[in-house]
Amino acid sequence: MQISVFIIDAFTNQPFGGNPAAVCLLEDELEESWHQKIAAEMNLSETAFIRKLHPTDDFTKSSCFGLRWFTPTNEVPLCGHATLASAAVLFHRKNMNPTLTFITLSGELKARQAGDEIVLDLPLYFTYPQDFQEVEELVKAAVGDMNIQEVRYSPDTKKLLICLSEVYERYDLEKLKVDPQRLLLADKTGKIKGVIITVKGDHHKNHGSYDFYSRYFAPWNGISEDPVTGSAHAVLSSYWSEQLGKDKLCAFQCSSRGGELKILLRQDGRVDIGGQACFVLEGFLSL
Repeated sequence: MQISVFIIDAFTNQPFGGNPAAVCLLEDELEESWHQKIAAEMNLSETAFIRKLHPTDDFTKSSCFGLRWFTPTNEVPLCGHATLASAAVLFHRKNMNPTLTFITLSGELKARQAGDEIVLDLPLYFTYPQDFQEVEELVKAAVGDMNIQEVRYSPDTKKLLICLSEVYERYDLEKLKVDPQRLLLADKTGKIKGVIITVKGDHHKNHGSYDFYSRYFAPWNGISEDPVTGSAHAVLSSYWSEQLGKDKLCAFQCSSRGGELKILLRQDGRVDIGGQACFVLEGFLSL
């Protein structure tokens, strides 16, 4: 059995930037256990599996597909960058539809081409004030003695959002050293699957063009630091829209690879997150 596989760098137009995702096109049903084995073999933050919903479907003609995402250790309910990568693969295969629909664990997700970008239609997740004492040890493990603006929690995604004080800038976030294993040991709540650290952007400076910056850590899912995270921005979008009083945002996730995301909060309670994609590998898995 051969499976077409691609590696796509998402939210970047440069190879080896953004967030790499493996994308597998499944012509036939795949034995369930093989999904996780392949994801472990690829050893990227996410491996996406696109499947046909009906035997007569075609990757170049159909507009609706099934989509699942696996980290090296487990399946996850939502992954933005691997969805963008999946859409990029189908458009690369000359899929004739301007908009693609994916049936996922997070419901229907849509992706459309917009010039040289792909725009994802994702759920918008809200955050709520978090009792600091409950997560104090975890916050300290994440940011040490840095001053905190506030701590929020997204129950839908199980992500903890830590917003740094406005005295800090992008450089401070970039140089922060986070030990993912310390995060695991420090979490006493059992309700957290990821930690977002964010700081206000620098639109007020001549060299700045971003509304906010972030980094994301998910050792609970076998991901020490995720380079650029669409699902985290489905959380960050609602938070920074509220803080800044605007629905159109530009964000940069400042991991070592880095990536840019363009954001639009919609009136229907969802969010459009756009970015570019770069192909770095195309081949076959032989099983």
